[in-house]
Amino acid sequence: MRAATRETWETAAGGWGKRADRVRDWGMPVSVAMVEALDLQPGQRVLELAAGPGDTGFLAAELVRPGGTLISSDGAEPMIEVARRRAAEAGVDNAEFRHLELEWIDLETASVDAVLVRWGIMLTVDPAAAAHEIRRVLRPRGHAAIAVWDARERNPWATIPGLALIELGHAEPPDPDAPGPFALAGEGALAELLQDAGFTDVEVSAVPILRHHASVQDMVEESADVSPGFSAAYRALTDEQRAEVVAHMARGAAPFTDDDGSVTLPGVSLVARAGA
Repeated sequence: MRAATRETWETAAGGWGKRADRVRDWGMPVSVAMVEALDLQPGQRVLELAAGPGDTGFLAAELVRPGGTLISSDGAEPMIEVARRRAAEAGVDNAEFRHLELEWIDLETASVDAVLVRWGIMLTVDPAAAAHEIRRVLRPRGHAAIAVWDARERNPWATIPGLALIELGHAEPPDPDAPGPFALAGEGALAELLQDAGFTDVEVSAVPILRHHASVQDMVEESADVSPGFSAAYRALTDEQRAEVVAHMARGAAPFTDDDGSVTLPGVSLVARAGA
């Protein structure tokens, strides 16, 4: 399962690189909430895990100047290259880039002041192991900011594409016990995970987001670029089957569609602040 997950995200890196500005923009409320929760100071060492295009960590990198360092890391090498390129474009020169796994972080114990994980820990095979590793690498009085997705019903941006595939017979319903976007969406699940790993003063808040699309077709194309599960199934379909999926998604998105055909899909992310 770990190998399959790594291969999935290595394949998805191209789409995430293509859509990186879009992901940064609609994810910015969550990134800002996470970075603000850490109360970063100049000279600190910040680790971002499952960084993807890296933009959350880049916000932190600015705040730890002068003398501070961002370690931008991911389990998929192509994602690291996307982040490295975006850092160069943004002028972020106090970042280093590492291939690191969430469940076994190849860093010394108590070696970083803060950890960021945006939408990564719920995708791991063993979130508890990841939480313990994050706690291990944090220095005393350090903090982690970890984001996961709230319940499915609060995130139609994610459920509309998947439901179209399932109801048209192109995909199976997700296993509720498997890693996935909503694996830690249960009431109190994220806080319990972090407390069991030894974190203290755990606070979880809900952060709303909005995903704007010029049209339903734009929504479909972005889903195909950044959602590995949707992409694999959708790209394997015939043109006729894809048209059926688009029509089904249009019906699901109707409550969020304006007169000009643009679509604004709401979502909610949970952001936890936890002390070491």
